[in-house]
Amino acid sequence: MKIVNIVEKMILDAMDEVLEHKPQICKCDKCLSDIVAYALNRLPPRYVASEKGNTLAKAAYLEKSIQVALLVALTEAVEQINANPRHDKE
Repeated sequence: MKIVNIVEKMILDAMDEVLEHKPQICKCDKCLSDIVAYALNRLPPRYVASEKGNTLAKAAYLEKSIQVALLVALTEAVEQINANPRHDKE
């Protein structure tokens, strides 16, 4: 059995679009991981254990309000990590 948080997949899918508009953002593995973690910590998880559940949950995420929340969390994550990159501190 495999359990998946589809919000994580959606964040990863949307991240390229957000980063495309912010060329100055560091794209090292550490910064990208921090961006994903920051955004995920601000959104409720949606776990699925089947393809049917995956399809139903993704359909729910097509709602505009949910898409906006996802993009807001991701944009905030990019700004926060850009302002405080961990790689400069280590």
